[in-house]
Amino acid sequence: MTFIATLEAWPPLYLVTVAVVGLAFGSFLNVVIHRLPLMMFAEWRQQCCELLEIENADQSESPLSLSHPRSNCPHCGHRIKAIENIPVISYLFLRGRCSACAARISPRYPLVELTSAAVAVIVAWKFGVSLQAVLAMLLSWALICLTLIDMDHQLLPDDITLPLLWLGLIANMFGLFTDLHSSLIGAVAGYLAFWSIYILFKFTTGKEGMGYGDFKLLAMLGAWLGWQMLPLIIILSSMVGAIVGISLIVLTRHERSQSIPFGPYIAVAGWIALIWGPAITNQYLLWSNGA
Repeated sequence: MTFIATLEAWPPLYLVTVAVVGLAFGSFLNVVIHRLPLMMFAEWRQQCCELLEIENADQSESPLSLSHPRSNCPHCGHRIKAIENIPVISYLFLRGRCSACAARISPRYPLVELTSAAVAVIVAWKFGVSLQAVLAMLLSWALICLTLIDMDHQLLPDDITLPLLWLGLIANMFGLFTDLHSSLIGAVAGYLAFWSIYILFKFTTGKEGMGYGDFKLLAMLGAWLGWQMLPLIIILSSMVGAIVGISLIVLTRHERSQSIPFGPYIAVAGWIALIWGPAITNQYLLWSNGA
């Protein structure tokens, strides 16, 4: 019996295996979330220096990548050993502190790992042992990265959204999530939907209401899920965004002029549409017909 057949025959083993893989991948997501924006800033700085024909003071430093240098403590520079980098377990064993300087380690690291495992298990439960499940896990992990990067820096990196957009189109060439026709229309309509709102808002107020990364993120989700899921994603993300925005203004005295990243709400709405989209849509249609 092959390993795939074993997973199909033993669903609990499949879910446990997925959870372990999700924890391990969550550790990698923490690296991407922290380093990718820094890599983007370094690249932009280099491009600006070349345009201005001035020397880049950081050029002599070893370039940062997702694999180099090894992870270290930001307080004392202690190199993180493999035994200290076991997802969740190392954090608990070290009691949330660096083994060298006892500086506090952010609880966000294990939370990202646990979230990565949780969404992977839900996806595995939804799609079973299939290529659909593998691709849906990749999409889910990408949405986690985009959510936290946008929360930290108000950026939605093209290095994530554009490859995932193409992957969604390729997946739907084989009808894995929707048909190719719906996928192509979804990608175009997703981009144009928020672009149109952006243009209208800028024309009427003279201000920019959202960034181009939001357009690309919705286009990516449209490529994966088809144009049929776009209304649900837009409505869910707008409702949650409005509730959170009003709450921040009322409860924390958040300035109305201060921008709030919208990418996290699109990402969460897109993931809900991935897992429960058809069921939510069908339930709404039944309710509206009954009403």
